[in-house]
Amino acid sequence: MHTPHLTPLSLVTGASQGIGAATARLLAQRGHALVIHFAHRADLAQAVAQDCLRLGAPHAIIAQADLAHEAEVMALFAAVDKAPFRLSGLVNNAGIVDLTARLDAMSGERLQRMLNVNVLAPMLCAREAIRRMSTRHGGQGGVIVNVSSSAVRSGSPAQYVDYAASKGAIDVFTQGLAREVAAEGVRVSAVRPGITDTGIH
Repeated sequence: MHTPHLTPLSLVTGASQGIGAATARLLAQRGHALVIHFAHRADLAQAVAQDCLRLGAPHAIIAQADLAHEAEVMALFAAVDKAPFRLSGLVNNAGIVDLTARLDAMSGERLQRMLNVNVLAPMLCAREAIRRMSTRHGGQGGVIVNVSSSAVRSGSPAQYVDYAASKGAIDVFTQGLAREVAAEGVRVSAVRPGITDTGIH
């Protein structure tokens, strides 16, 4: 029996595969209800949701959104609001990396997309999570985890300085936001995975 006010509900972005899928499965084992966000592969997201239910999640649904667009972020959180539990966790995992290239070979379109998906999207998702979790907004607190990267240490020269810079922005954002909402019951942290055996690599 899962009581709605005690069961944690976590939204994991980019959870159809890789680190996001592994994170969702781990949360399921710990009794979290889940909203599994995906951008393109509904079939993979559905498989992760089924895994989560089998592993003990009391609730697991999938939700599609292109997080680079604010309207789609809002629609994603509208789906979160329909869940029978109250949002208490956000894992900002969704992110992209592009082909290895030097900066002088990168298009403006690539740079814009990198920043939209890897910086703007997590900020929009965090904003919506805070509106639901912060005691200032009548929430009961919660946790935001931003997925950064070990690429911030080297800057990834001649590989993808755009990606590394986007994750550097996430690190700074995490520090500031953590202080901004610390007194409102919301904990904000970042993890910096190294090279991980996922589809990206």
